[in-house]
Amino acid sequence: MKKFPKNILLIVCGMFIGFVNGFFGGGGGMVAVPVLERILKTKTKTAHATAILIILPLCIVSAIIYIISGFFRFDIGFSAGAGVLVGGVLGAILLSKLNNKVIRIIFAVIMTLIGLKMAIFT
Repeated sequence: MKKFPKNILLIVCGMFIGFVNGFFGGGGGMVAVPVLERILKTKTKTAHATAILIILPLCIVSAIIYIISGFFRFDIGFSAGAGVLVGGVLGAILLSKLNNKVIRIIFAVIMTLIGLKMAIFT
């Protein structure tokens, strides 16, 4: 069997990440990181940084669709957005200082806790 062309694989993975982000209103980054690391064999720090760049335009497009559909609260969005900007800068600085193993552990713990919360308290 022929090897799947990398560009096709990138497009398919991108479509899946985009669907998850658009359907759930976020969360594409949580899917993008494992996809980039495991399927596309990207280094941990590169996967996290690339996920951010992938998700930015995706979030903008999704937000526009949600605004047009009437599902966006500007008061909440702008207030939380200010906090997200500060947290994003702090997270990017911390990412550059931690080693890959610590980053993977933190990511796995957060993903597990979020999954448990959703399964138990939903």
